[in-house]
Amino acid sequence: MTNFKIHGSAPLGPEEDLASLRGDCARMVPHWAAPDRLAPRPVSPSLIHGVTVPPASARMLDAMSEYGD
Repeated sequence: MTNFKIHGSAPLGPEEDLASLRGDCARMVPHWAAPDRLAPRPVSPSLIHGVTVPPASARMLDAMSEYGD
């Protein structure tokens, strides 16, 4: 079990606590490796199969107004 000790005599206020957290994060940046972003490739419509929508749901969605109306 690790024994964590906190150094400091008084609790920090919100501003000092945030500054301390940002400093801790800035010091840790070199230790974090971000994966390269991979752009999702489009899926061919011929590969999409097996999706069924019940007729009642299709009618309900068709009757809904378009987004932003």
